[in-house]
Amino acid sequence: MSESPVTADEENPAQATGAAGVRGALARYRVMAYVVGVGLLVLCLSMIMEYVFDQDQFTAVVGPVHGFLYVVYLLAVVDLALKARWSMKGAVLVMLAGVVPVLAFVEERRVTAKVRGGIAI
Repeated sequence: MSESPVTADEENPAQATGAAGVRGALARYRVMAYVVGVGLLVLCLSMIMEYVFDQDQFTAVVGPVHGFLYVVYLLAVVDLALKARWSMKGAVLVMLAGVVPVLAFVEERRVTAKVRGGIAI
């Protein structure tokens, strides 16, 4: 297999998706977006178990785990935002996507398409 040549674009590093830095940051972001999205859905289910069925042991475990993973997600977003030179507003909106159930999955697709297309967020 031949690899695509790594090119650096000094004017717009977001277009240089062949560069290992942006590609790696995008891969880390995508993994964390899925992990946080699934974790948030599990947290919502555990909250239903807590408030409807009075089973709070699930939330006691899932809550802190999701909180830790969300912090890792934030770090992945910051890493990608710095390497792709996003605006502050775009980075904050992507960060908030990990707080709304299912939105992390939708936002991951949008971010991936924009970064691969060289469009700044």
